[in-house]
Amino acid sequence: MHEELQAAVAELRAYLSWAQEGGPVMVTLERPKAAMPAVAPAPVAAPAQTATPGPSSMTSPKLPVLSLEEVRAQIGECTLCKLHKGRHTIVFGVGNPKARLMFVGEAPGEDEDLKGEPFVGKAGQLLTKMIEAMGMRRDDVYICNTVKCRPPNNRNPEPDELAACEPFLKGQLASVKPEVIVTLGKFAAQALLREQTPITRLRGQWRAYEGIPVMPTFHPAYLLRSPQEKSKVWDDLQQVMKKLGLERKR
Repeated sequence: MHEELQAAVAELRAYLSWAQEGGPVMVTLERPKAAMPAVAPAPVAAPAQTATPGPSSMTSPKLPVLSLEEVRAQIGECTLCKLHKGRHTIVFGVGNPKARLMFVGEAPGEDEDLKGEPFVGKAGQLLTKMIEAMGMRRDDVYICNTVKCRPPNNRNPEPDELAACEPFLKGQLASVKPEVIVTLGKFAAQALLREQTPITRLRGQWRAYEGIPVMPTFHPAYLLRSPQEKSKVWDDLQQVMKKLGLERKR
């Protein structure tokens, strides 16, 4: 009983660490059951309750699966779209190449463009706290964006830019083979799922990408502006934790 109480307190502290960024929120914490193994096992098929992808879901012919290093080598010093003209660095991805959980964001910002790593600014710091609140470390997951170069003035990525980067994103997904994907923000969800449902209606609803369960949720940058929405994201992340059979390490 004492150990269970300590674990519950640790979980609450981790959650509050990210939730207090921008203001407090009220949520109910629910502890999942099983522990997450340190080494990623082979991916499993989506459970029965996962929504079946419709005809609009992203599909592609079966191609040889490349390593992340090979996908990055394919990008090279990409000039396929106009974003290359203003970038400092291509922002590829970071994390465990065999991660069970993969986060897909929208586009790099200024901090990411300078460092060459996704989610390192204020939104990235919040994402790290979200991951820790789930009982994991940033190194346990894999993180990337739909486009690999920063749009000017952090504007939204445009259709031709998303299309140019799509093969590289699909290469990352095929290489990592995560058990669950979390999309962060409208453009990540719509690019991956090929549907135009607003993120306010899409978030919290299981979808699928080539048999992999996908949980769309709000982008951390949106949560910095609207901290009252953090309880909804925590609900989404708890669904992911349950899907993975994940509990916080004691």
